[in-house]
Amino acid sequence: MNQPMNRDLHIGGQAVIEGVMMRSPQRMAIAVRNHQGGISLKREELSSLTAKGGFWGWPLVRGAVVLVEALIIGIRALNWSAEIAMEEGREKRDRKHGEKTGEDWAKLGTGLMTVFAFALGLIIFMYIPYWLSRALKEVGQNQFVFHLIAGAIRMLFFLGYLYLISRWKEIRRIFEYHGAEHKSIFALEAGENLSPQSVAKYGTHHPRCGTSFILIVAVLAILFFALFDSVVVSVAGDYPNVGVRFLVHLPLIPLVAGISYEILKLSGEKRKSRLVALLSQPGLWLQKITTLEPDEEQLEVALAALNAVLEK
Repeated sequence: MNQPMNRDLHIGGQAVIEGVMMRSPQRMAIAVRNHQGGISLKREELSSLTAKGGFWGWPLVRGAVVLVEALIIGIRALNWSAEIAMEEGREKRDRKHGEKTGEDWAKLGTGLMTVFAFALGLIIFMYIPYWLSRALKEVGQNQFVFHLIAGAIRMLFFLGYLYLISRWKEIRRIFEYHGAEHKSIFALEAGENLSPQSVAKYGTHHPRCGTSFILIVAVLAILFFALFDSVVVSVAGDYPNVGVRFLVHLPLIPLVAGISYEILKLSGEKRKSRLVALLSQPGLWLQKITTLEPDEEQLEVALAALNAVLEK
């Protein structure tokens, strides 16, 4: 396998269906195990708004931009991996109904499912915790207590959701590829030869993982909105209902994500610090659910994506 060309290059990744997406600031590569047993590979050049500097490169702003870009790239990678995974069934369907019709329906279905999943996530992890917290009479007008309860409910929902989906065989496969992604990045950062045998010895829990990012966002949102609502309520009075509170908070999520990004970025740069290691620990604990030990074939897929990113 190729020797890593630049150990300081910022590489991130994401597990997809039967594969791994790896990305650097300049390019992305997706490697997926296809139904013939080989590895399908897709490369794509990237250009981030943050690279243009100016306003888009400001702290906090860049975090929100990176979050939106990561969501878009991640969805594209998932969609492509789903196409490869369903290739055999799609070929049979297209032979019966015509290729263009089959592709159009697949794209429409994927788009609708993405919108539905995003909307459902907002309802489950934001609106319902607010509604349940508001329903508790003892909360009263104390905004800090309100957000502690809402945050606790949100965290329980999130942990319960992760645990439940981890029981599914298909999701466990994705979590194994997640582990392969982390092992590959650890080996790259250590300057190791990028072969399955060399990479296998590394751990599956990485401090820069997106799971840690979500946890940071969740905790920070509790504190941020507790302070924000305390100011709003003291000036304008209490929110008339949960729906209004939800709509006021929704546009502020990119700001919370921006702050969380800076914290996660710092934890990656200062990982040898004892304080950073302590603060990163909950995210690493959470990865005990979201990452599993991969096999050698899964490591091969992750390394195929990583080497494709490092080619130039």
